[in-house]
Amino acid sequence: MTLHHRHQQPDAERGAIGVFLAVLVPGLLLIIGLAVDGGAKVAATQRANAIADEAARAGGQALDVSAALTGQVRVDPTAAVAAAQDYLNRNDVQGAVTVVDGDTLYVTTTMTQPTTFLGLIGISTLTVEGTGTADLITGTGQNGGAGP
Repeated sequence: MTLHHRHQQPDAERGAIGVFLAVLVPGLLLIIGLAVDGGAKVAATQRANAIADEAARAGGQALDVSAALTGQVRVDPTAAVAAAQDYLNRNDVQGAVTVVDGDTLYVTTTMTQPTTFLGLIGISTLTVEGTGTADLITGTGQNGGAGP
């Protein structure tokens, strides 16, 4: 009786899973990173806008005291800029405050958001910006109200 020994050929697909995973896993991490860190960037942008809005509101409440004592309600632009900048400083947020056309307080904020997954490909932080405005009461009308 003769036994035939079958020649075992190497399995042609041997190691295919390893190559597949080596290509798939980094791609999946990148997609997860974009989702997680993208969501964090959106949240940071919302926070930057909210802080800019609040700083503008704080500045918009900086009334001209001497005018208020005479019955006129108006905002002191210099005090408004100082109040808005103080609000940014108290919240440890970088930003700029300007008065545009003498009656609008414009606040911009800049924040950095550390990344979670994108650090794997060299992106360690994301920078976001926010803006906020407040209308300053500058005119006077009857009964101390704002004029036209």
